Amino acid sequence: MTSLDWTEKYRPRILSQVAGHNKAIEELRLWAQSWKQGIPGDRAVVLYGRAGTGKTTAAHALANEMGWEVIELNASDQRTAAIIERVAGSASQMSTLGGMRRLVILDEADNIHGNADRGGERAIIGLIKETGQPIILIANELYDMSAGLRGVCKPIQFNAVMSRSMIPVLRKITEAECITCGSAILEKIAGNANGDLRSAINDLQAVAQGRSSIEPDDITTGERDTKESIFKVMAKIFKGVDIIKAHEATFNLDENPEDFIHWVDENLPLEYTQADDLEEGYRNLSRASLFLGRVRRRQNYNMWRYAGVMMTAGIVAARSRRYTGFVKFQSPSLWKKLGQTKGTRSIRDLTAKKIGAYCHVSMSYTRSHLLSFFRMMMKDDKYAPSVAALLTLEPEEIAFLIESKSVTKKVQKIYNDAQSLIEKETEHEIELFGGFGARIQESRVSGEDQEEKPEVEVKKEVKPQRSLFDF
Repeated sequence: MTSLDWTEKYRPRILSQVAGHNKAIEELRLWAQSWKQGIPGDRAVVLYGRAGTGKTTAAHALANEMGWEVIELNASDQRTAAIIERVAGSASQMSTLGGMRRLVILDEADNIHGNADRGGERAIIGLIKETGQPIILIANELYDMSAGLRGVCKPIQFNAVMSRSMIPVLRKITEAECITCGSAILEKIAGNANGDLRSAINDLQAVAQGRSSIEPDDITTGERDTKESIFKVMAKIFKGVDIIKAHEATFNLDENPEDFIHWVDENLPLEYTQADDLEEGYRNLSRASLFLGRVRRRQNYNMWRYAGVMMTAGIVAARSRRYTGFVKFQSPSLWKKLGQTKGTRSIRDLTAKKIGAYCHVSMSYTRSHLLSFFRMMMKDDKYAPSVAALLTLEPEEIAFLIESKSVTKKVQKIYNDAQSLIEKETEHEIELFGGFGARIQESRVSGEDQEEKPEVEVKKEVKPQRSLFDF
């Protein structure tokens, strides 16, 4: 049995092999067909949905089906304006030697920010507007992309893959690998994957590798820690009736209460149109805001739980009637006005990456468990420079950790002190290295001198040992 990754070995080669996305695949195919008539109105599409649902696989399968050459940039590549214009820009304007089109794929389009991707977003928007070749963007969260970037792309959603769609895929793999496996086992693997087909295949390989059959006792994969979509959580709050489920939905949400309260505030007047419900809703939301204020003043993060209850269960309890009709949830307008969605989250993620790299944990774990701890250390003048030096923090990242709105004199002082510590440490390392080299040279010289001198035998006086403990 080969050790090749099964997600690559059994990756779909054409769109019809992509499981569980009939509607999305049809939309993608129609968009591709429109390029046969010339340059269509939608020059780019964004495939968005949770990880492991087949977005990138579908893009490559489309290129293979259409006979298009692929040019791909992902998060491991720098995506500055210059690089995008040089790599993707030229590719988007010229076809191949055989006259076929090129497909430009930009992965993790919702994660284009920070120093590494400076100017990249503007370059991508300009690229899409001027392209003569098809472009596909890949994203997990559509609304983590800027409004400008969303506005030039046709969105195509990839939902979580249903278990019943995963099972035939897993069955084909077991048959190809000559592995005996019951349907109940495949159902369990698919169920544990929580809509992530890639994870299901990885779990199957982990269990089946080196075996000819799989027994129920071999299944040790646990339930995965899935992240709730912000829009699903909002629906449970504004449309649901269960206050416990509404509150628990936030447990797996990748947003902290400071950000989440803006979502509730923005959508509350859109959902609750009756004055009494709106009044009660804002009363509970204001109480949540009070608790958040106490968290900031007292650094007591236990109060987050009370704020969370008031902004979830409190909003559900404030509704006295059922509201019908569809209301599209809006992202916080405050973020749009102040640019917080891009700026603050960018700095937060860069800071979390540095902390995570030092602590050997993921960025997600850092954001949810470690940021508050490092904020406490950074607010202590005694430890702040040392922490900043240890993590090589930039002034903006220091300001984020001490919750300063801008780079103040205090932030600059911490940064300067940290740089001094780094310079001293560097000088110390150079001194140690230089001293080590000098000692080696000295030992060589002394060794040569010793060779010239005759050896003098020194006899030591041997004293009798009086006991086992007399050395």
